[in-house]
Amino acid sequence: MAPARRDVVWRALAAVVGGYAVANLVPVALTAGWGWDRVDAALAAMQFSFVVYAAAVMWAFGARSARAAWIGLCGVALVTGAVVGWVT
Repeated sequence: MAPARRDVVWRALAAVVGGYAVANLVPVALTAGWGWDRVDAALAAMQFSFVVYAAAVMWAFGARSARAAWIGLCGVALVTGAVVGWVT
């Protein structure tokens, strides 16, 4: 496989896998501390996750390299995962 194709494949995997993780963790971390009803918080988190996923995909393909995309998305996922674990 050519290096350019390999880079696109790694970026696509970062966008799909890393984007999914970030899109699930960031809204939960943000809405967990707001003190809303569970239904309202779930609805707000679900709506916000679409924005986060789109931003993660843009980051994956806009990063300088595939490695930078993975590091950025994994870093955000680890930090927000720790926040979710601490808040809940």
